[in-house]
Amino acid sequence: MFDFPRWKVWLVTLTILAGILLAIPSLLPKDQVERWPAWLPSARINLGLDIAGGSQLLLEADLADAQKQRLQAKEEEVTTELRRGEPRIQIGDVSTSGGKLSFVVRDPTQLDAAFERMRTLSQPQGLTGTRDWEVSTMDGNRIVLTPTESGSKQALKDSLTVARDVVRRRIDPGGTKEITVINQGDRRIFVQVPGVEDPEALKQLIGQTARLEFKLVDLNADPNQVAQGRAPPGSQVLPMADGKGAIAVQRRVMVSGEQLVNAKQGFDQDGQAIVDISFNTAGARRFGRVTQENVGKPFAIILDDKVLSAPNINEPILGGRAQISGSFTVDSANQLAVSLASGKLPVKLNVVEERTVSAELGADSIRAGTIASIFATLAVIGLMIITYGRFGVYASIALLVNAFMILGIMAVFNATLTLPGIAGFVLTIGAAVDANVLINERIREELRRGRRVLDALETGYKEASTAIFDANITNTIAAALMMYFGSGPIRGFAVVLLIGIITSVFTAVNFTRMLVALWVKSTRPRALNI
Repeated sequence: MFDFPRWKVWLVTLTILAGILLAIPSLLPKDQVERWPAWLPSARINLGLDIAGGSQLLLEADLADAQKQRLQAKEEEVTTELRRGEPRIQIGDVSTSGGKLSFVVRDPTQLDAAFERMRTLSQPQGLTGTRDWEVSTMDGNRIVLTPTESGSKQALKDSLTVARDVVRRRIDPGGTKEITVINQGDRRIFVQVPGVEDPEALKQLIGQTARLEFKLVDLNADPNQVAQGRAPPGSQVLPMADGKGAIAVQRRVMVSGEQLVNAKQGFDQDGQAIVDISFNTAGARRFGRVTQENVGKPFAIILDDKVLSAPNINEPILGGRAQISGSFTVDSANQLAVSLASGKLPVKLNVVEERTVSAELGADSIRAGTIASIFATLAVIGLMIITYGRFGVYASIALLVNAFMILGIMAVFNATLTLPGIAGFVLTIGAAVDANVLINERIREELRRGRRVLDALETGYKEASTAIFDANITNTIAAALMMYFGSGPIRGFAVVLLIGIITSVFTAVNFTRMLVALWVKSTRPRALNI
């Protein structure tokens, strides 16, 4: 124990100093921290909705958009199945009017084969036997797919589950802000975001579907017809994102945003803000094949049914990387990159209710929590010093260091402090000295047995450490499970508790051991007052 090398002293000391330095920005006013030199740490602890206030949104799925997207997805699935299956079946006059998908089988002798393939694409719902799509024929050569009520309900439920996860990733990519995103009823998603200063930007980030598609421009379309909103069969008219006219594009999606693996804001050669995107292996291969087969033709980049641009394909793009350009600012390009990276919303979400939560209650809670923390800390320090003397002083120093390290680590991970988190902090302060109590009582026991001072100290730390680690492992497992499965207040409590367990073991065992070792080495005491 007392062979405490200099490198270990420096390691423990620097670790503690780093923790204290990282905690300081969270204890000072924000405007003062912003004036610090750039090389100093400036990360601060986020405050939860119950402390700092924030925004509360209620989002509702757009049923018309959900139906539209489901029909488009089914159309793509149908055309792929009939094109790639054996035998290949040619179809035409594809229509999605009236909420139904219908198409004409060009060769009437293949009608039965096409009908059976469509039956395989419809799935039974639960134990009822009802399928998600009803397949029928009409006019002798047309097949009609009609969405069933049960299938539509299940599709909407699945879409809302995906949308909830997408919304969470957009607002909190790192998973540290303690936001609340839950499904409410069959059509709604409830969102609470603490400390949001710009709710309009939040609504834009959430509301953007971020449905990215690449389609070929229909060069055969009549400009006069396009101006009137009419396009040839197999194509559609979409408006330009800048509001300057419209363009006809083929309905078939050549490459979609679902095949993206990364998106980030960048700049082009002229210094204009753009979004750099990269595809997965399948997307890169498809993008390369499409651009290789259509050199010299315009390729429309479409976001949420609006054409951002339609540049000509000058040469094949085989690297799986592309750029999205348009009238972007740095902020709008970064926002689009976040939306694309987090995934597209499977259904459009409309804000039906918006509330701003005041931070006045939080201010009172912070004041009360601060008073409770101070009194708890002073009470524990007083009891430790009265009970254990010098060793109580060492435990008290470790207690204060532990508090700073908790704040510092939370700031590094951009964690959020909630009211339950304050409760976890107070609990951690009270429990942090347990390890020192075990150590000190074990040293007392060894002294009563007649051991020498050095042997009592050595045995006390060695034997107590096993019990300390065993006890804290069980606490760590419980805190980790609460953090993983919990959300909101439960997760906030678990985060502080988990960090507190780790730092308290470090300070109670390693830090106090270093202090005792340095004291013993310098004074060589013959008796202990403990």
